Amino acid sequence: MSPLLSAERRSLDASMERAGFYPTLLADVVHDALDGREPLSHLIHLETHFERTEVHRHITVLVLTEDMLVITHVDDQQLDEAGEQMMAQVSTESVPVTQIRSVVLGYMYAQPQNYKPSDPVREMTLAIAWSGGQRLDMGPAGCADPQCEADHGYTGTIAQEDIVLRVSSEADGAQAVQNAKAFARALRKVNTDTTTAPRPLDTDTRRVPGIGGRFNRAHPQR
Repeated sequence: MSPLLSAERRSLDASMERAGFYPTLLADVVHDALDGREPLSHLIHLETHFERTEVHRHITVLVLTEDMLVITHVDDQQLDEAGEQMMAQVSTESVPVTQIRSVVLGYMYAQPQNYKPSDPVREMTLAIAWSGGQRLDMGPAGCADPQCEADHGYTGTIAQEDIVLRVSSEADGAQAVQNAKAFARALRKVNTDTTTAPRPLDTDTRRVPGIGGRFNRAHPQR
């Protein structure tokens, strides 16, 4: 095990411990999902939702390895009013980096008219797509006339995404935004290096000119 990878493994464990969301359970689930792979980079995002008298927490852990993106979700649920009986729901997904179709980053800056290169990002959105699923956001359409009461139908946007994380410097801290940017850069690098690598099949098909035109034709890339 190289020092760089072992250092990243320790960094991952420390990040899960700092998150404070069932760290022992979370670490066991994440390491089991990694299946012995060494992490290259990671991103942890903790969300808290309030519903009447209940508090729901959700943590997302993204771990990047050389060939996989491992996603872990953990939710907790209060089973009684006193909060003494809790339940945790866990799900994991392992996505080959070769299947990742897009990595989309969105940034929000305050006072852009006074922007300087040293200005921090106020909020960042990371969207990753791999399955081809799409999200449709729709709303009533309008026109430029503020007095118009006519029905203009609906307008909407289609976004290709399987997971979306929003990290805010105000809610999560400035370092969390920097961590998200670093993870996105690492993900793009691994995904780009993998998709641009030459494939042995391309060489093999040229070695059989007699039947290559029909039986050894490469399949189109999706």
